[in-house]
Amino acid sequence: MRVSIRISFIFWGLLLLSGFIYAITSLLRFKQIFFEHAGITLTQAQAAEAYAAGQNDERTQHIPKIVHQVFHNWHDPGNGTLPSDWQANVNNCKKLNPNFEFMLWTEKKSRDFIEIEYPWFLRTYDRYRYKVQRVDAVRYFLLLHYGGIYMDLDNGCKADLSPLLYYPVWVTDGGRGALSNNIIAAKPNHPFWTHLTMSLIPYDWNWFFPYVTISFASGQWFETAVWERYHSLLPKPSENPEIEHRLYRLMMDDRPEADEWIFFTQERGGTWVNWDNRLFLALGDHLFLFFATLAVAVGLTIGSCTRFVRRYKSGYSRLKAVPDRVV
Repeated sequence: MRVSIRISFIFWGLLLLSGFIYAITSLLRFKQIFFEHAGITLTQAQAAEAYAAGQNDERTQHIPKIVHQVFHNWHDPGNGTLPSDWQANVNNCKKLNPNFEFMLWTEKKSRDFIEIEYPWFLRTYDRYRYKVQRVDAVRYFLLLHYGGIYMDLDNGCKADLSPLLYYPVWVTDGGRGALSNNIIAAKPNHPFWTHLTMSLIPYDWNWFFPYVTISFASGQWFETAVWERYHSLLPKPSENPEIEHRLYRLMMDDRPEADEWIFFTQERGGTWVNWDNRLFLALGDHLFLFFATLAVAVGLTIGSCTRFVRRYKSGYSRLKAVPDRVV
């Protein structure tokens, strides 16, 4: 009987240890997603100043003058008419960027594009649990295929976007938490986007919470995780400035104390809000407190389980029989 009890404790101890190791590795992975980002930091002011310096004849324009925007009308399928405020954003961007081609991708056009150009992904595309995941996925394939700048419709323009065309790939960085996929850009067929699009199927998991599933299967958490992995595979930075493999993070911090946005605006959004969005957005604003609390909880759990196991490993001693007294 005691052997069975000890085997049971060993089993549960190993299971607890495995869970602890998994929790630690997960925390380290989330640390990369939320705290430290690879790549080269590029402020909007730096991009504007480099362009204004007049050295553009000596620089290579990597990104074509294309702006992609995706509109999937979930309330009135088949209707490609934009809401008036979003149409105003598009009109203003076109006015500020008359030499750019603007491509609007409706639900049908998006699916047709995937079916024709990337048929191997169509099954996953059609089976996504949440409609916004298709909006996430198609933007990556558009940049891989055409190149250009992708912009969410709730973002507008403040200036000519030409200064941003001289960097092979850039994503936006809000300065806290994960990177963003609301405004991203690339030259066609860049290996980062190949790596990212090939990662969509392996990352297609259901994490129970809608916000986590969307973010980590196709959204900004997914993009950030692939970004970090891609940079981990690159050779170490060279001392030669002409040899640079790292990609760029365009800073778009919306906090009052941060640098002013030069190229973009933020307008009405929130079209994919689910029941758990507020919970995880609140956690995102208090990440250090969240991870500290989680670490304390894990430590207390392990300590309690350890004391419990030690108590039972000490075993039992048989009580000695006490002879009946004769009165």
